[in-house]
Amino acid sequence: MITEVNDRPLLSLVLITYNQQDTVAEAVTGALAQTYSPLEIIVSDDASTDASAARIQAALEGYSGPHRVIFNRNPRNLGIGANISHAVSLSKGEMIVIAAGDDVSLPTRCERIAQAWVQAGCRPDLVSSQLVDLDHQGQTHGVIVPTDLGAYRTVQDWLDRRPHVIGAAQAWTRRLFDRFGPLPSGVCAEDLIMVFRAICAGGCITIAEPLVKYRRGGLSGRVRTLHAKDTIRRLLSNNRHALIEAALLKSDARVAGCENIVGPWLDREIALTEFIRNVFEAPDVGAKVVIAWRAHRVSGYKRMRMLTYAAWPWLLAPLFALKRIVAR
Repeated sequence: MITEVNDRPLLSLVLITYNQQDTVAEAVTGALAQTYSPLEIIVSDDASTDASAARIQAALEGYSGPHRVIFNRNPRNLGIGANISHAVSLSKGEMIVIAAGDDVSLPTRCERIAQAWVQAGCRPDLVSSQLVDLDHQGQTHGVIVPTDLGAYRTVQDWLDRRPHVIGAAQAWTRRLFDRFGPLPSGVCAEDLIMVFRAICAGGCITIAEPLVKYRRGGLSGRVRTLHAKDTIRRLLSNNRHALIEAALLKSDARVAGCENIVGPWLDREIALTEFIRNVFEAPDVGAKVVIAWRAHRVSGYKRMRMLTYAAWPWLLAPLFALKRIVAR
């Protein structure tokens, strides 16, 4: 690994995909069109069950450009965090530029990231940018401006105001991965975790220009839930990830030596996620009520709301009926 400032550091563009057959070819084409060199491109398909792998292979076929390309297909689905970690393990770059199979990196993305990083003395551990809002039909709708991460100098800044971040526009240093370790299976909010890690380490910078066409309606887009059962399904899925991610943040805080600062907040987050898990897993209404009564670290509003979903979801029928009427 190069430790001195290098005007042309090796970058690794890591493109992760899963069941994105309609958009992945455009994502691969955007990766191959990068103007920066030296650059390696790792495309890692997470055991897609649709035609994604075939579309990737077709997009790569015949490529003879300057970039080194690796196409990896996981034999089984690892999930977002573990897929990223495996792809990073296949790479060699000092900076990892993350991309998704439903977004498109603009040709100068890697060039601008490397330029900004080198100009900052290669000190920041995360480089972010703005994004172009892209819809399913390929039409653009202005610029998405995430939080300027350069304003976050300490972990207390992060604790005071959690930033709005979008992973599709981020790049991370390899040393950040080496210090904190890989992202485990079950992690979906990798962008939040990597920003926290970077703020604890070398800091972040944000490039004030769009470098990615971001498809809000892709796999990461929110789908309206018009039935209580769908809301509950999403809630439990998100909570399973939150259980893993909150524990990982606590471990990261310990590595960074700031557990005394963020520990109390993380403990409350862990208490909430554990309460949600427990109240839904309880065998009957009586047990659910007891769990809610004893969850003193969780606010009364959240306890009552989760208890209603877990024990009496039928009470929400009028609310969801109204939502369906409004959605028509």
